Amino acid sequence: MSDLARAIDSLAGTVVLCVGDVMLDRFVYGTVERISPEAPIPVLREHRTTTMLGGAGNVTTNLAALGCDSRFVAVTGSDEAGSGILRLLVEQGLADGCHMITQRDRLTSVKTRFMASNQQLLRLDSETVAPVDEVTASKLIHAVSHALSEATCVTLSDYGKGVLTPAVTEAIITAARQAGRPVVVDPKDTDFRRYRGAAVLTPNRRELSEAARLPTGTDDEVVAAAQRIIETCGIGAIVTTRSEEGLSLVAADGLVLHQPAQAREVFDVSGAGDTVVAVLAAGLGAGLALPDAARIANLAAGIVVGKVGTAVVRGAELLAALHHEEWRLGETKVASLTSAFDFVERWRRRGQRIGFTNGCFDLLHPGHVSLLTQARATCDRLVVGLNSDESVRRLKGEHRPVQSEAARAAVLASLSTVDLVVIFGEDTPYNLIRALRPDTLVKGADYTVDQVVGADIVTAQGGRVVLADLAPGHSTTATIARLSQA
Repeated sequence: MSDLARAIDSLAGTVVLCVGDVMLDRFVYGTVERISPEAPIPVLREHRTTTMLGGAGNVTTNLAALGCDSRFVAVTGSDEAGSGILRLLVEQGLADGCHMITQRDRLTSVKTRFMASNQQLLRLDSETVAPVDEVTASKLIHAVSHALSEATCVTLSDYGKGVLTPAVTEAIITAARQAGRPVVVDPKDTDFRRYRGAAVLTPNRRELSEAARLPTGTDDEVVAAAQRIIETCGIGAIVTTRSEEGLSLVAADGLVLHQPAQAREVFDVSGAGDTVVAVLAAGLGAGLALPDAARIANLAAGIVVGKVGTAVVRGAELLAALHHEEWRLGETKVASLTSAFDFVERWRRRGQRIGFTNGCFDLLHPGHVSLLTQARATCDRLVVGLNSDESVRRLKGEHRPVQSEAARAAVLASLSTVDLVVIFGEDTPYNLIRALRPDTLVKGADYTVDQVVGADIVTAQGGRVVLADLAPGHSTTATIARLSQA
């Protein structure tokens, strides 16, 4: 356990070179309230659109989340989507380590998913699926050769879009081996011979079965299929991701390791393979033995499938999972904004309505309990925004709060009416509401709707603002005043 904890700490700072098919993942969220009169199809009323890096870009994002110093080489078209990828790289602080090669006659890969009520209605793919031209391939190999001097490991993220042609793949693996850098490949082509010389391949069970032309339904069948690939394709090891059954490691030296799945609850498997590749590469780059890198990758996969959408895993989360603490901490119901977003998106995918209220909650009294009870009645899950100590001090004066934010959060989390507590440092929860997008927003009846912070956000997306009845004779300020006079 302690050895693996030190191994996780060692991932930060590792320099990993990622090469492959980058794409833009776009999600269009909305509601469906009617069928089109033009054809028997649903009409999606758009509420919001989000974009993120996909494919090899998601591997790079995962590497950055682990604290790695990533280097990224990929190809885009000379189009709006290509510019969008560059903007995301800049926004995420990844641009300095990236080399984006533009081929003018290519379309940048874009996958647009249309979502309503947590269901995907349609996916629209816009892309060029063809080998890159010789000039682009030459630029790609040159960029990789230049970046190899800094990297400790190389990942090839092959989505079959034409960047990793057989010639490009062979050139990169040969150069990496000559430089003493292990290569981890997420394969797409069913002929794994094109990856000859790679240290590790990470196919899923179906991909392994198709490449080996053998069944992979049982542990023994997975081992047999992996051994065939190792023997016929010249691969160092196969790490097969097996969904709810975890992963299996089969190496050329005869090592076999089956790791059971670590996920407590699966919400979304999008990008889980990218996370496994990133962790394996970071581990090998940090000098870990392959079995240790595989164990950590399995932990990471168990975490990322519990999140919504194309997600990443951070080193702190890996340590928490290693010590079986992440799930206990989740039960305390006190979360950061990032964790709160994940919780809210999971609940929303189950069709649950999200409620929100906020306050200082310095000395919990019957008025607070009444407000929280009424708020919980408006929704399936109630999130409470809690002013930090500094925020309370600015709003209430230097002698407040009476209780620290940790104490106030613990008391709120103990209530059955409260599902999540998020501490915020601003004077108002506007940014918190904007991030979580609750369906109902609840404040006391001493406010009017136009005075409620965040009301514009909630009503604009079809939600509602609820003014709760006040329990007379209760306030923290009055309680403190009475105590001072006693």
